[in-house]
This record gives sequence, C-alpha cells and structure tokens, in this order.
Amino acid sequence: MTRTSRCVRVLAVLICFAVLLGGKMWAQDASESLGPKDNSVKGASTPLLHEMKTLRSSLRPELTGVHPRVYFTAAELDALRIEAHGAQKAWWNEQLQHVRALQGAPPPPPAETRRAQNDVAFAIAEAAFAYKMEGDPRYLAAAKVYMDAAVSYDVWGYSFSKPNVDLAAGHLLYGMGVAYDLLYNDLTATEREKYRNKIARQGHLLYEFFAPRPGRSWAYSQNHTFIPMAGLTVAAYSVYGEVPEAKQWAALSRAIYSRVLATYSKDGYYYEGFEYWIFATPWIIHYLDAQKHATGEDLFDQPGLRKTHLYAAHSLTPGGQMMFDFGDVFAGPVTREKTGDDYERSHPNGHFESNYNLLYDLAANYNDSEVQGVADWMKSQGHTGQEEWWTLAWRNPKLKGTPIEKIEPWHHFTDHDVVFWRSGWDAQATAIAFKCGPPEGHSATELIAKMADWHTEQGHVHPDVNSFILWAHGQYLTGDSGYAGVPKTVEHNTLLVDGRGQGNEGKGHDAWAGFSYDQMNKARITRTQLTRDSFELEGEGAPVYDSTLGLKRYLRRLTMKAPGKLEVKDVVESSIPHTFTEVLHSDAKIEPTAEQKYQTTINGVGLHMNLLLPHGVSSKIEPNIVVGPGRPGSVDKGPLESRGERALVSTSGKVTSTQFDWELLF
Repeated sequence: MTRTSRCVRVLAVLICFAVLLGGKMWAQDASESLGPKDNSVKGASTPLLHEMKTLRSSLRPELTGVHPRVYFTAAELDALRIEAHGAQKAWWNEQLQHVRALQGAPPPPPAETRRAQNDVAFAIAEAAFAYKMEGDPRYLAAAKVYMDAAVSYDVWGYSFSKPNVDLAAGHLLYGMGVAYDLLYNDLTATEREKYRNKIARQGHLLYEFFAPRPGRSWAYSQNHTFIPMAGLTVAAYSVYGEVPEAKQWAALSRAIYSRVLATYSKDGYYYEGFEYWIFATPWIIHYLDAQKHATGEDLFDQPGLRKTHLYAAHSLTPGGQMMFDFGDVFAGPVTREKTGDDYERSHPNGHFESNYNLLYDLAANYNDSEVQGVADWMKSQGHTGQEEWWTLAWRNPKLKGTPIEKIEPWHHFTDHDVVFWRSGWDAQATAIAFKCGPPEGHSATELIAKMADWHTEQGHVHPDVNSFILWAHGQYLTGDSGYAGVPKTVEHNTLLVDGRGQGNEGKGHDAWAGFSYDQMNKARITRTQLTRDSFELEGEGAPVYDSTLGLKRYLRRLTMKAPGKLEVKDVVESSIPHTFTEVLHSDAKIEPTAEQKYQTTINGVGLHMNLLLPHGVSSKIEPNIVVGPGRPGSVDKGPLESRGERALVSTSGKVTSTQFDWELLF
C-alpha cells in the first residue's frame, strides 16, 4: 500500500469517526458560525453553567411517570377530541384528508435531500396526534412507519454539513418526542425501547455539541441555535425519568433559551426575513408551549412576541399572497412569477404556507383580540400552516378577533427602524416598505456589549440599508431580489460608492461579519409622518459603509403626497471624491424612454422612473445576477441566477457631494 493510499484511508476513517461523534467536522461558509463557537478567551465565564442549575427545567410533580405530558394530558386530549368531533368537525375532517404519513412512504436512508427529514418529523407528530383524536389504527401504523424511518437514519441531517447537530436533528427530536409521549401507552415495550434509545443517542449528540465550556459563545438569536434546542426540549420532557441524561438536556435548553428570548426582537420585526419568520418562529412557540405545560413556567411575556402579529400582517403585500422580501426570502422575481422550486415550497398547491396559525397560540396566551384578528385575516387569505393540526389546540374559539380594518395600515418598527405603509388592507392598495436600521435592532448594541457569550450571525440580513420596496395595482413594482448565497448591495434599491456596497459584502454569506455593530447602530430612520393618504419617511444610511470611504451623509427621503407618485430624494456627501451610483430594480425588462427616464411594465402595470437630479449621469441596464444559495454548509457556493433587471445611474465623475431626485409614477 502506498503512503498516499494509506493517508486516504486514514482520512476516510477520521471523517466517519467525526460523523459518528456528532459531526465536529463540516463544510461551512467560513464567515458563519450558526450554533456554538469556541473562542480563545482565557478565563472566560460560562453563565450557562449557572443557569442550568438555577432555572426551572424539571417536570411538574404530577406529570412524573405520566404519559402524555409534554403538550397535553390525557384529559386535555379528551377535551380536544370533543372539539374535533363537535364544533370543529368539518374543519378537522378536512385536515384528516391530508395526513402526511398516509400520503406515501417516508424517504429511505440517508434521506439527505433538502428538508426531507424535517418533513418526516412533521409527519410523525401529525400522525400521532391524529391517532389520539381518532383511535384509527391506520394513523398509529403510519406513525410507527415514519418513526422507524427516523430510527433508520444513521445521520440526522446532512453527512456533509453539521451531521446530527443541526436543524434536522431538532426537527426529528421534536417529532419523535411528541410521538413517543402521545403514543407511549399504545406502543409495545420493545417499540418504546427502540424509539427511546434513538432519542437518547441523538439527544446525547446534540447536547454534547451545544454544551457549555469556557470561552464558548452561541448564536442565540439565530435559528440554527433555537430550533435544535426546541427539539431537544421536547425530547427531554418526553423521556424524562427514563433517560438519565434528559435532565441535562432540559437544563441546557432552558439556559440557552433564556438568552434566545433576551436577544429576540424587541419590536416584533424578525431580522432574518419573512421566510425565516415562517420557518423559525413556530419553534419558539413549540419551546414555550412545552416549557409551560411540562414545568409550569410561563415564558410567553416577551415584547417582540406580543407584536410579531404586526410583522406578519405588514410583511404581506396587498392581497396577502406575496411578501415584502427584505433579507433571505425565497427567490424574488422567480417566486413572484409563481415558478421555481421556492414557489412550490412557499405556496404548496397554490396556498401560501405562512404558518399563520402560530398567532392563535399567542392570541390565546395573551387573550389578545388583535392577534386573533390578524390570524383570522391571514386564514381568510387562504393561508395554510405547515402543522395545521396545531390549530385545534392553539385557537381559542371564544376569543373574538379584531377585524383587520381596525388595525392601522402602517407601522414603524422602531428598534429595527423598518416602516411599512399601505393605503388600506384591500388587495388593490398601494404599499411601501422602507428599511434603515442595524441588522438586529438598536437594542442589540447594548446586549452585545453585555453578553460575551453571544456572537451574532447576520447572514440572512442583506446589505440593504435605505432600500425600499413598492407595490401598487396588485403588482410588485420595484424592490428586492430574494435569497442570496452572497448578498450584495447592488441587489437592492440603494446606493453604491465607487461600486462598493455596505458592510463587508462579497466575502461570504454574512455581509455584516466583522463590521462594527456600534457603527451600524448609527443608521436610523430620522423622520416618519404617516397618514391615510400620504407619508414622508427619512433615513440616514451613511454609517453602514466602510469608514475608509469617508461617507458623511446618505440621507434618503421618500414622500408620497398624491396617489400614483413616489418621490425619492437623496443627499450624499463624502470627504473623499467618489462615483456615486443608485440602483432601481424590476422583475421585468427595464427600458430607457428618454434622457434619464426609464420604464418597466409588470403584468400590464407600468412604472415610470424619472431621474430629475443630477444631470448628465451615466447609466446602464443589466440583468440582476444573484449568487443563489448553495447546499447546506456551503450556502455561499450557489449557482448564479438571473432575477429580473436593474438600472444603475452614476454621477458623471468623482464628486464629494450630489443629490439624486427620483420621481416614480405608477
């Protein structure tokens, strides 16, 4: 055997060993650390160790040795069964027609296509609940088929990226935990042992990966942390008292969630974008529900969760079928054309899967009619939930919802400095969104300074400060480009300085990595005036550009005083001469119509983009080429994708100051 072949064999063994140990080796965008990160900080404190000992994470005494217990007791299931077969009979019978586990066999091992194992987890939980409602052995058999599939997956997740310790692991621990708890008394001793052993193995791997140690930090506000921890919580309470280590799982999850909640949005805006609100927020709800039911500790009183219904409502464009897509949100123009894989994922069978029903749980916990009303309105738009069965448990049918017309059609999320305005809640309303704040809100500045064990990961937040999105006449007229593997400022309606954008763009998925948060925090909305018929918004975006550029001012003012006319006026000043370029986007072709005038027509709706100042600009129109997201672990290695067109207009030479005045007519 040659030396080279021996080295290859040794390397193969090491890789397999790493996988078996829970995947300490993986390919990843080097600028991202989505869960824990080990830092070379000597003598660093480990507050999680203290919180694991002091925060509540033990089962309520009356639930010890009892199943079910994580989300429901037997008596509570009896009450839900009466509801399902009574007042909710028609709705419930409709849900039974779509039980995943009866639609076909689970994917065979290794099941590593995107989100395949996530779907297995949802199928397990749904079938187990359906069986407890119906007592039909078909649901029990189907649940066990999918649970056996989960057992057969040696790697939970992707063997090539964070095996056994990432999102799929959290999903499957949740699904298996829910089913083990609900079906405990319907399983044989042999089946219980088989499923419990798998939960124990996977829970151990996940715990070891996230466990505290000196110098370690966690991306508390990032979904790759709080989704796995929610799954570990459900698994812990499902096997509590049977798997000794489960106590440690519950304690770790509770400690980490103390910081997840501390770093969560203060104003309701979700910084990772609406796609990730849909994907991630249910897991915070699943954690809070499990913690409340299993331990008696109610952690729902969070300012951002009390306002998240406003984010959900305002993120939807008029008509409720598309969204204002700041950040990593589906595929932009491709999704809006109802084509591509992302459209089928976002709108399965043509229905927007917004997970609106999680708002019912918040409404019930807060006894809040406005939250209930937003959920009712989203449902009336034809929205669905990925786990629609939870609506039976979450919705309080006695709570009357506030009609959407009673909610103001505009909102300023003051911590993140994002404004949404619309002329009304009808499908033909004109609407705009404007963004001019730091990625995780102004309040994060103080938290970052206080929490040495929190490292931020803002890869899903684009370099898009002072950008805007416009919707009118039932169409998305100008705005963002969707999910990007390497997000860039040129993909948004904002400013370039000598062709350079904001933050540290272009170096990976996280455009903000290594950029001072204190500096970003200086970007802000400086003026808002919002009425039924008009608005005036103003934002200062200069601080998010590299300080070496010497940009002193990038003041953008957006004004609408009459229907069909948006004025955009920008004042730009620098201590160093630069060529300044502004960008406007369209999902369709952009055509010049006269000097400094452009037009685009989208599904019959026209937008005229007239540049009044400065004079003598140079301009070009080009395809909006975006680096699409790569596979998990290599998100910045995706393919180039064409998503609409963009117009770029630049000062005729290098200047220290200029003014861009746009008139957008629609």
